[in-house]
Amino acid sequence: MNPLSNVLLQTGAQLTPDFSLSVNAQDITTNVRQRLISLTLTDNRGFEADQLNIELDDADGQLMMPALGEELQLSLGWQGFALTDKGRFTVDSIQHHGAPDALTLTARSANFLGSLNQQREVSYDNTTLGEIVAQIAARNHLQPHLAAGFAGISVLHIDQTHESDAGFMTRLATLYGAVAAVKAGKLLFIRPGNGTSVSGKPIAPVILTRKEGDAHSFNLAGRDGYTGVTAHWLSTKASKPQQVNLQRKTSEQAAFTVDHPAAKTPGMPAVAKPGQENYLAGSKENVFTLTTLYPTKELAMRAAEAKWKNLQQGHASVSLKLAKGRADLFPETPVTLSGFKTVIDRQPWLITKVTHLLNAGGFITQLECEILLENAEYEAKEK
Repeated sequence: MNPLSNVLLQTGAQLTPDFSLSVNAQDITTNVRQRLISLTLTDNRGFEADQLNIELDDADGQLMMPALGEELQLSLGWQGFALTDKGRFTVDSIQHHGAPDALTLTARSANFLGSLNQQREVSYDNTTLGEIVAQIAARNHLQPHLAAGFAGISVLHIDQTHESDAGFMTRLATLYGAVAAVKAGKLLFIRPGNGTSVSGKPIAPVILTRKEGDAHSFNLAGRDGYTGVTAHWLSTKASKPQQVNLQRKTSEQAAFTVDHPAAKTPGMPAVAKPGQENYLAGSKENVFTLTTLYPTKELAMRAAEAKWKNLQQGHASVSLKLAKGRADLFPETPVTLSGFKTVIDRQPWLITKVTHLLNAGGFITQLECEILLENAEYEAKEK
């Protein structure tokens, strides 16, 4: 049984889905190909491990059960073209079920059963963000990669108390307005939602037309009426607390300005307590207040900006199902859409999640996208 069916293109040519799979560096593609029922790869954004699910036919009972912890390496694409390397995955779940008998493997891009998930007690003093990430990467046998501008940030003190490296990296990323991730043996610390690579260089955008897809779904929701985000930091000044407002420039407002019927009535701006100062991203009519008290103005600024971007991006989303699988697509890739409603086509998008599915029906790719805010400009006002 060969489940890799051909895909008929508009040109009349046929393409056949293809893949290669190895376990512990041994190629097992030939053995797997005739038994493959389905293969699903989910490429996630951030510090959520990518997940590979493989279901194999074991009706003859001849399949050997793999062991937990074995390493799989996968490439995807189409026959006649170079396959795209999708990385390495560690087997962390095995299921055998029937009848008819079948074997299901689940593997993840990082071994969360290992060192990344161990609880630790570590203090970091008089160091930099780059040195902290490098230290965590080293003890997990990963290579550190930080986006431009992060490595040199000074960190006077931070504690990792009863916290795993995975949890601490997530918290650290939130604190500095970044996204932490493990991809292909690398510990990444990158800027979210900007369509840029680890080095800070723009990722080449892709254009997707409606004729390439089987289905799409566009969602526009309210943003709870929030007009900004405020963050507090501990003031070392003896003078009256200050408030700094960061607002999107009028000419750079997001394309979607539809008011949701459930939007809240604008409220009063957040007020700093004695000994604290405020930093506001957005505008002051109805702000979302971060509860963390940050040690410096810089950290408060980064956190407020990151949350404000998150609120802006989250109110509009689009999902696409591509009839012809695109193994080359990955999260953080900018996308331009064509052939949909004008409000969809005119908005730049950013891929946040990619799911590849290979089965008897062929090879398809499903995308989830949010608003791309790379052109957003801000102006700061103090009062």
